[in-house]
Parts: sequence; structure tokens; C-alpha cells
Amino acid sequence: MDLKDYLSQRKILVDQKLSELLPAVNGPHTRVVEAMRYSLLGGGKRLRPILCLAAAEAVAGESAAALPVACALEMIHTYSLIHDDLPAMDDDDLRRGRPTCHKQFDEATAILAGDGLLTAAFAVMAEAALRNLANVVAYMEAVQTIAGASGHQGMVGGQMADLLAEGRPSSLEQVEAIHRMKTGALLTAAVRAGAVLGGGSPAQVEALTRYGEKFGLIFQITDDLLDVEGESAEMGKPTGMDAVRQKATYPAVLGVAGAREQARQLVEGALLDLQPFGAAAEPLRQLARYLLVRRQ
Repeated sequence: MDLKDYLSQRKILVDQKLSELLPAVNGPHTRVVEAMRYSLLGGGKRLRPILCLAAAEAVAGESAAALPVACALEMIHTYSLIHDDLPAMDDDDLRRGRPTCHKQFDEATAILAGDGLLTAAFAVMAEAALRNLANVVAYMEAVQTIAGASGHQGMVGGQMADLLAEGRPSSLEQVEAIHRMKTGALLTAAVRAGAVLGGGSPAQVEALTRYGEKFGLIFQITDDLLDVEGESAEMGKPTGMDAVRQKATYPAVLGVAGAREQARQLVEGALLDLQPFGAAAEPLRQLARYLLVRRQ
């Protein structure tokens, strides 16, 4: 398969559905919806929804059943980016080559836009469950998985730990714990939810969950590396900020070469997790390999 074509086709599918799920409106809520759409539809790789769809396909399921949940994952991810960019957090001016939400609008609107996307995500998943009552248990399991990964036991808790670790010496174990929560949890949830909605067996769901856990760490390690080695123009945001903020990162603990080797070993492990799935998991294999060479 051609990964570039696969990603392009899935991104178009997700973008179309996202625009449908969050249409422009007129009325007192026009401004907040405009801010929500600005951030949600302003580009991005759509990695989390694509992982969800690819996991459903890996267990021979229909990706259409997973599409609303895949889009909800992108809403949650986008809300986290809006809040992450705020002055109280990372205070970033650019995201994907454009002004961040609070710069394009204002801080209050950005906070509300993030809140709106988070709640909209769960409304989308609930509606999908109600439309598919024959498969409602699978949807509820997916919702539970995503809720856990998004909250204090996952992304929110990881963000808190990341902020608290700034400017302090960190061990490899501490960095890994932060990365598993802050970034890895939602990526893992995307894979697990797709496997569940695709009708995967318990063994298949667990194998793909293990893959997702490794994928999440690989993604954050390579993201850390890009902050050291990447180009701002390609990244769509300033680079070198982790060192300025004295963030707890893999390169800070292991060095660039050590971090790259850690990512390579995790990719090997992720590929082993996919062995039982044959050709149906090829998109997931190529996505794991792609992380080692991505430039943005």
C-alpha cells in the first residue's frame, strides 16, 4: 500500500465528517463555534482518527462504524491543543502555521472553544451509539476508554505532570510516565476504540492496545526530537522551545542518539504486536515506521 495515498484519503474523509458534525451557525453562539471550527478545521494530520479507522480495519471491521468516534477523538485532541497554547500553559503564538486560537480570537473565547469541542465530542459519540443500538455496548466501551484517556488519569493528568516537571531534573521513568499520559493515552485509546468498534476479539483488542501504547511513546519521542532538530517552517510552530522551558523530554534524558534508538526499539516491538493481523494491519505497520522519519 501507499501510505501517502492512504493518509490523504482518510484525511479527506475525516475532514468532511468533521465539517458536517460542526457546521457554521448564526446566533449568540456564532463566535464560539467560529473559534471551534477555526481550530478544528485548520489542518493537522488527523492521526488519531486515522489510527481509529485503521484499527477497525485491522480486525476486519467496517471503518464507517468507527468514523464518528474517530472524529470525536480529533475534537478532543484539538481542544487539548487550544488549551495547551494558552498563556497559562505553553503560551504559543503559532499552531500549524497560523495564529493560535487565543491569538486569532481572545483568551476567553479560546477557553470556551476548547470546552465546546470537548463536550461536542461526547455528544457525537453518544449520538453514534443511539443510532447503532445493536452495537451499543461497543460504543459505550469506546466512550469509556476515550474518557479515561482524556481526563486526570490520562491527558489532563499528563499535562499537569509535564508542567510540574519543568525546570527540574527528570529520570527516564518520569519522562516515560508523563509521555504515556499526556500524549500516549489518547493515541492508545484511538487504536483500542477502533478495534472494539470493528468487532475485534478480546485477544485482538489487547494486541492492538499494546501496539497503541508503543505508538504513543514513539510519537512523543519523535516529537521531542523534532523540537531539537526540526525546522520551524515545516513544523508550523517555533522549535527549540522544550529546552527553553526545560521540559522533561527523551532527548534531555537520553540525548538525541539515545532517544532515536529508544524510538527504533519501540517500533520493532509495535510491529511484533501486529504480527497476528496479516495484511489488514499494513496501514498500522507503515504508520509506526513513518514516525521514525516524519518531519512535522
